[in-house]
Amino acid sequence: MFARVSTYRPAPDSTGAPSEETVRRVLELPGCKGIYYLLGKDNKSLGLTLWDDEDALAGSRPAADRIRAETTQEQHMETLGVEEFEVLTQQLSD
Repeated sequence: MFARVSTYRPAPDSTGAPSEETVRRVLELPGCKGIYYLLGKDNKSLGLTLWDDEDALAGSRPAADRIRAETTQEQHMETLGVEEFEVLTQQLSD
């Protein structure tokens, strides 16, 4: 499994949380396994998407770039960075 982590700075009056439409669009991309959105105390947020494999991650880049650009404009956010990772461990407790 692979992950893409996008770091944002939301506008002061907004969490910049993605709309349901944005989440739906991301989840419909081939190979997408899930999405998390995290808001930190320092007015920084993270979008984390999970992908089946490296090919799915790579294939999603153009659409993800487009969705990210549209969302940051709509939510008045600044994109601080985008990084990609291989997921080495995955476990959720019940």
